[in-house]
Amino acid sequence: MGKNLEIKVKTPSHENLIEILKSKNADYKGILVQKDIYYKVSGGILKLRIENGTYCLIKYNRDEKNPERWSNYNLLYLSGDDPVEYLTGLFEELVTVEKKRTLYIFNHTRIHLDDVKNLGLFLELETVADGITDEEAKKEFGEIVKFLKLDFDNQIKKSYKDLLLEKITGS
Repeated sequence: MGKNLEIKVKTPSHENLIEILKSKNADYKGILVQKDIYYKVSGGILKLRIENGTYCLIKYNRDEKNPERWSNYNLLYLSGDDPVEYLTGLFEELVTVEKKRTLYIFNHTRIHLDDVKNLGLFLELETVADGITDEEAKKEFGEIVKFLKLDFDNQIKKSYKDLLLEKITGS
């Protein structure tokens, strides 16, 4: 099981963030076109991520009320004729989120500059606690939050799924 520390903020542009990331020698990994199909489940969040012809089922749990957004997650890569059709036969689909993600890596942190269809531009940080302690993850996370000048008061403590569902339903 993986574990990471996250923050998500809405941003008017990615240009300034890209300049900062370049100045810090963050590793540019490219642009990912992602389609996340969220399913109705009794506990946690379950989504199928379709990215560059691959299918990954992601299950995660996160306490949205905690000031620190730690997530525990499991990844299951799928193959076969049509994983989407297979899962649609098992689960009720909630919503589909489509995004273009520009990915940078800085040490143990994934930096996502997301352009989410029908929602706009966002920045997400995910500091992965793999091979480092939670305290080391928190320290690295804090350093990146500081050099990107992110404001914890403006963080969004909802998934793209929830933001899109709110927009669709108006609540």
